[in-house]
Amino acid sequence: MTRCDVTVLGAGIFGLSIAWSCVARGARVRVIDPRGPGAGASGGVLGALAPHVPENWNDKKAFQFNSLLRAETFWPEVEAIGGLGSGYGRLGRLQPLADDAAISLARAREATAQELWQGKATWRVIDADTAGPWAPPSPTGLLVHDTLTARVHPRRACLALAAALRARGVEIVADAPPEGAVVHATGAAGLAELSRELGRSVGAPIKGQAAVLEYNAGTAPQLFAEALHIVPHDGGTVAIGSTSERDFDAPDTTDSQLEALIDKGRALCPALRNATVRERWAGLRPRARSRAPMLGPHPFRPGAFIANGGFKIGFGMAPAIAEVMADLILTGTDAIPDSFRVEASL
Repeated sequence: MTRCDVTVLGAGIFGLSIAWSCVARGARVRVIDPRGPGAGASGGVLGALAPHVPENWNDKKAFQFNSLLRAETFWPEVEAIGGLGSGYGRLGRLQPLADDAAISLARAREATAQELWQGKATWRVIDADTAGPWAPPSPTGLLVHDTLTARVHPRRACLALAAALRARGVEIVADAPPEGAVVHATGAAGLAELSRELGRSVGAPIKGQAAVLEYNAGTAPQLFAEALHIVPHDGGTVAIGSTSERDFDAPDTTDSQLEALIDKGRALCPALRNATVRERWAGLRPRARSRAPMLGPHPFRPGAFIANGGFKIGFGMAPAIAEVMADLILTGTDAIPDSFRVEASL
């Protein structure tokens, strides 16, 4: 007699979230990861849960929108059961507008957000002067302020999920024989393994580097400027990131690219000019060939499933991905968007 209905391989954000949703439906679950919770890309430092722009709506954007809303109950539930904080907070985001073309586009999105975001969040063009000293410099004096963007502390969030799972009787172990339905949520290593089995690439690891600075921004919103995320966290720190490197010598070391990023962050956010760097981080994030999450039955292993390809949006997508994967695994109900299916990256 098996002890588990579901075995999850991988204790990153996808694996832990899927385990949590399966447990919530009454399944017996075990999580296996030789390195423990949040040891890979999910153990990073940035945690920007940022939405796609409210235009050209599609199933990917709608799915992410619903997931970002679901996070408001998902993370408090995890924290209440496990007793550890995730660093979650829906605090919004500011983005400077560089010129008249950017203003025109932002105002158009302001109108579409009213419809697409269903009154549950806003996207507005505001005067930079109204945003206070934390606001980034804006050449036009205007900013976009959205209220959908949230933050989470990736490493702490994984530990919070692990604590909640253990509180519900789930084993998180380094090694064990898989039992029941097997979920492969193994990140960059899993993409490489599937690529070898297929004989062609289904995705690739993208190296990211990020930093944590000593600065207490309180409940200030995130900043996004010149493709850089600046994310205030509770506990008196601010994270800056990240690079996106296809070519790299070492997967987990930082270099001059991160130093340039830190300098850029200080320039875009003058409040950080004298802030001390507390931590530098580097790791590999799994990007599927389709650039969307890769979800569904494993193409070669009956009774097994894949949840991979989180790349930059894994934490924001995780609450909704966990739900659709638990439904598929436990009841056969398939609500996975077409663009997220495994075959879209094959």
